[in-house]
Amino acid sequence: MNIHDFDDIRPFLPEELPAAFDSLLADPQFCGIMMSFFKDVPFEVLKQQIYACKDSLELQKKIFYPLIKQLLQKCSDGASLNCTAIRESRRADSYTFISNHRDIVLDAGLLDVLLIDNGFRTTVEIAIGDNLLIHPWIKTLVRINKSFIVKRSVSMRELLASSKQMSEYMHFAINEKHENIWIAQREGRAKDSDDRTQESVLKMMAMGGSGSVIDRLKALNIVPIAISYEYDPCDFLKAKEFQQKRDNPDFKKSKQDDLTNMQTGIFGYKGRVQYCMASTVNTWIDELAGLPKGEFFTTLAHHIDRAIHTSYTIYPINYVAVDLLQGTQDFTHCYTPDDKQRFEQYLQSRLDLIDLPNKDEDFLRRSMLTMYANPAINKRKTVTKE
Repeated sequence: MNIHDFDDIRPFLPEELPAAFDSLLADPQFCGIMMSFFKDVPFEVLKQQIYACKDSLELQKKIFYPLIKQLLQKCSDGASLNCTAIRESRRADSYTFISNHRDIVLDAGLLDVLLIDNGFRTTVEIAIGDNLLIHPWIKTLVRINKSFIVKRSVSMRELLASSKQMSEYMHFAINEKHENIWIAQREGRAKDSDDRTQESVLKMMAMGGSGSVIDRLKALNIVPIAISYEYDPCDFLKAKEFQQKRDNPDFKKSKQDDLTNMQTGIFGYKGRVQYCMASTVNTWIDELAGLPKGEFFTTLAHHIDRAIHTSYTIYPINYVAVDLLQGTQDFTHCYTPDDKQRFEQYLQSRLDLIDLPNKDEDFLRRSMLTMYANPAINKRKTVTKE
């Protein structure tokens, strides 16, 4: 296969970037957003800096890296990466990072910054659903930023072919382009933070490449990552959606809802953010050889889940949420009375933001408590089993 077999989903090639820059910089909405970040940089200077970038990695380092660093200063108490499971000598290798999914935009964006800061050779190519490409300029932006498109707006008949194409592209990106990849462990965010790997994601990965299923997955060099946000800027929006779906099982978010979630996730307060890499799947996947195909993918998904759950960073508010949700005092040694008071005040402030005509505050409160409690519950279950 060659790169042009993936023209409808792949990131832009270096020679395609000038035309993509032309398109972006002609869009008033994109220009307005960029100037809101680079207020002290004249627009013509910013344009020159963008056009000077010869490939997407250079664009990330010169434009998006400082932009995300600025965001972190304003909207968080810092982000860090624990990558001790990847030896420093192996940071030039190519990896498929599979993680839980907290924020639509920033999960992969922050990972890029953290990989650069920790001496990895390059950033990640990002799997992004076409349902999020609400405006033409967003599709252009993500493709210049090393994203490849996951076709979700296809018929069931087309789904198999699009999954095969995506898998072949991932293998091509890892083994021919020597890029890293980031993909979420499931389609969409786990809005209750009960993070579980979808077997369908793993089955898709095994469609490309050659050899046995294990050979194909080993070729992708899969590394689970746990992402732990202290505060989720979209917590109240997720709780609101839970009630909307409870009250109307046919409820579907609008494109405007997706845009609101993206904006809130980017600019909302996150507290502390921690990424933690587990060991590559290749260190243990051979143990699963001989399992029936269905059981193999179930077991593989559980192994990845355990790797993510044990790698969570658990903050005091997560322990507070467990005790409040379950009416217990099991974790009082993990937080102070001040921690509890601050979290309860925070919780109420988020509930106050939810605008529903038939607002069920008890349900919404339980929904948000569940979001913050589940990482602590899952980590405790996993560590106890081990």
